[in-house]
Amino acid sequence: MEKAERLKKLFESVFQECGVKLYEIQWIQTPDTTLQVSIEKSDGSMDLETCSEVSEKLSQILDNCDLAEESYTLEVCSPGTEREIKDFHELKNLKGTYIFARFKEPIDGLNEITGTIHEADDSQIVIEYKDKTRNKELTIELQNIAMIRHAVKF
Repeated sequence: MEKAERLKKLFESVFQECGVKLYEIQWIQTPDTTLQVSIEKSDGSMDLETCSEVSEKLSQILDNCDLAEESYTLEVCSPGTEREIKDFHELKNLKGTYIFARFKEPIDGLNEITGTIHEADDSQIVIEYKDKTRNKELTIELQNIAMIRHAVKF
């Protein structure tokens, strides 16, 4: 079993206890090694106190297991405001969310779009967006999405 998967199983009880869900576990190799654990609350938010609490509890677990052959730093963080939406099933719960999407194949001459999720189901999403001075809607088949992430509206 891959290290990240083993860690995910080890950390599950901490995530439940602290009321967060795992976004991603990564081993990052720079000059030093970092175990980065990205978490978020059910509403997509995160705060420093929660990160600190989760970090302390994960450190206790990590101190009692031997998953790393070398020294590393634990970093518990938010996945960020413009985080990628990795699970398309999550889109159904994101109605009204401002997003950016890139397509595998162009739709109506567009390769990408930034707008608000109007509707979503298991096969497609409808995005409301502004085209010059007019509001428009675009229906996108989920299988045509190359990448989709949260976006910040200015």
